[in-house]
Amino acid sequence: MRVRRTAICIATLSALIAAPAMAAELTGTLKKIKDSGVIVLGNRDASIPFSYYDNNQKPIGYSVDLAGKVVEEVKKELKMPNLQVKYNLVTSQTRIPLVQNGTVDLECGSTTNNAERGKQVAFSVGIFEIGTRLLTAKTSGIKDFPDLKGKNVVTTAGTTSERLLKAMNASKGLGMNVVSAKDHGESFLMLESGRAAAFMMDDALLYGEMAKAKNPANWVVTGKSQSYEIYGCMLRKDDPAFKKVVDTALANTFKSGEINKIYAKWFTSPIPPKGLNLKFPMSDELKELIAKPTDKPAE
Repeated sequence: MRVRRTAICIATLSALIAAPAMAAELTGTLKKIKDSGVIVLGNRDASIPFSYYDNNQKPIGYSVDLAGKVVEEVKKELKMPNLQVKYNLVTSQTRIPLVQNGTVDLECGSTTNNAERGKQVAFSVGIFEIGTRLLTAKTSGIKDFPDLKGKNVVTTAGTTSERLLKAMNASKGLGMNVVSAKDHGESFLMLESGRAAAFMMDDALLYGEMAKAKNPANWVVTGKSQSYEIYGCMLRKDDPAFKKVVDTALANTFKSGEINKIYAKWFTSPIPPKGLNLKFPMSDELKELIAKPTDKPAE
């Protein structure tokens, strides 16, 4: 009897010791989510078709769907099937600070993974690859970037396109009036109202803006790509446990082929708000990225 009682005491003591040890393993964002019972996702309001609002002000889009896959993986990892999901609106200017300060746990939108941002936040494996081009009226006569000389050109503040456009203007002496709008919707409004001759941005986003135009047939995406960029989901730096969960969720979505259904839903099928089709087939570059996921920026 004494031997049995001793064994029970040892087992109980071992369990008590193991429990804090297991709890101590949970750190960073996963601990924050576990303790609060909530995961906060950063969303955009006008990055069609990646992350934007539908008519009911609900976040929808390609990147929103992928963020949902991450949430499913977090629920499994933490054994929290009833984990609450909250959305927090971000802009091009606020998205990095809100991830850094803990307001947002994960931002999946249309954020380029580059070396400069990599000093401030961490990125998941890539979820999209784009080229930076121009949106302009078919009647504008603008075919490529040299045609912008002396013209008003709009882009969105806080984006890599803004940096590229200003650098080009200075280095090539184009004499453009570069206007930085607060978001993609405002950028396109300036173009559509005639206050700008062209809108420089990531090609997929330009197709998204064109789809919501009063008359999409009046517009064209043109010009040689000035950069090739990879979008990723942003999370806080130095949090390998959470990054592993995020990357696993995305890699599994790629490997299973489910990414093809998600892509078709947003890029080759009718989408809100007008039910228009972007008709933007998957590029060879994105196919390669899906086949070999990486968190490295485009070269």
